[in-house]
Amino acid sequence: RVYLPALFMFFWLSTPSSDSAFFYYLTGELDFQPEFLGRVRLAGSLASLAGVWIYQTYLREARISSVLRWTCLLTLPPALMQLSLITHLNRDLGIPDTWFTLGDDVVLATLGQIGFMPTLVLAAQLCPPGVEGTLFALLMSLYNGAGIIGSETGALLTKALGVSETEFGNLALLVSICSLTSLLPLPFLGVLDDVVPVNVPEMVEDSSKATEEAE
Repeated sequence: RVYLPALFMFFWLSTPSSDSAFFYYLTGELDFQPEFLGRVRLAGSLASLAGVWIYQTYLREARISSVLRWTCLLTLPPALMQLSLITHLNRDLGIPDTWFTLGDDVVLATLGQIGFMPTLVLAAQLCPPGVEGTLFALLMSLYNGAGIIGSETGALLTKALGVSETEFGNLALLVSICSLTSLLPLPFLGVLDDVVPVNVPEMVEDSSKATEEAE
């Protein structure tokens, strides 16, 4: 009941990331200044809050597997839109680099938060009454470890493709690989089909009963 969903989430969160290399591109090639990057970060944070609201309002009763599936699929086009920034296609379309980056980050942050919320719900749902704190902490450690593996795998790909803070010849290929590998866990979403949205009042009641029985 616990192992397969946890293993799936580890696999899903450990796919490689090109964030570090893309950041070097924004600051080195496009010469974005800290002030603008701060605005992008602020807009991304507000978009994440919007993602939490959207999930809480419209998606909390939906199946976790369905939310993850559609979020993963909907995130792919905005992620690949970064290729337009790398190839300067946005300039040909009359869209400034700053506005393109800001819009893309807002969309990705919103979808990313919508996709992350079910992972927290899943962690809560997998915790049996009486050991919630221990197992939830273990699952969060698993999530963080998967994120580190994803970053390190992305770093290895960055080095293998010869992308650095001054060389961006293969950055488009790196972004493409990292974006497409995010789809690899989708065939295994079936392990989450039996996981239903968490019912908080029932969990609290079950936890209280387990505590009373232990006493």
